[in-house]
Amino acid sequence: MKTAVFLGAGGLGCPAALALAEEKAGIRLVIVDPDRVERSNLARQILYGEADIGAPKAEIAALRTGAEARVARFEAATANELLKDADVLLDGTDDFETRFLANDEAVRRGIPLVHGAALGWSGQLLTVLPGRTACLRCLFEGPPDAAPTCAEAGVLAPLCGLVGAAMARAALAVLRGQPEAGVLHRWDARTGTHRPLSLKRDPACAACATAASLRTKELRPCP
Repeated sequence: MKTAVFLGAGGLGCPAALALAEEKAGIRLVIVDPDRVERSNLARQILYGEADIGAPKAEIAALRTGAEARVARFEAATANELLKDADVLLDGTDDFETRFLANDEAVRRGIPLVHGAALGWSGQLLTVLPGRTACLRCLFEGPPDAAPTCAEAGVLAPLCGLVGAAMARAALAVLRGQPEAGVLHRWDARTGTHRPLSLKRDPACAACATAASLRTKELRPCP
């Protein structure tokens, strides 16, 4: 049985986990999140209700999707245990440090990574196939010095559903042996537009030693 590990049971992790669970594809789901449900989460984190406030997100999300829960923080010290059985890693976390750590650990271990992000009106998705396609550090050398999180800047709730569902589709493609390679997807919910951007690996990338040359200029990280 293939294993999909989710980092983050928030605005992206909830719809992604629900979508994969609904596939009934015989996939083992593992949800990793150290946080508890807060009232402010309810508008965009679709697996939780009023009665869940104060409960661990991972446990409630796992209960609703038939997944396994890991109430833990993803960091260098816990990566071995949390990723030991992963066939694909879905990262829907809300801070740059964790995103880049997820990228680095996935690349180092040869685990396909589905990176998703959403902030305000903007969303993005990138599938990383270690050794074959550009990774997150190929695009952006490292975390920016300062960037707002969803909690600070807000995010359009339907956009979370869109990006989360796209993450599930991308992960399913990986598990079925038909992954998409070398494309960064970006959405602008304000204009209703979607832009797929072709990427190439960077030979000088600090993570995979091989970065992406975009056919579109001035691309910046989407928190």
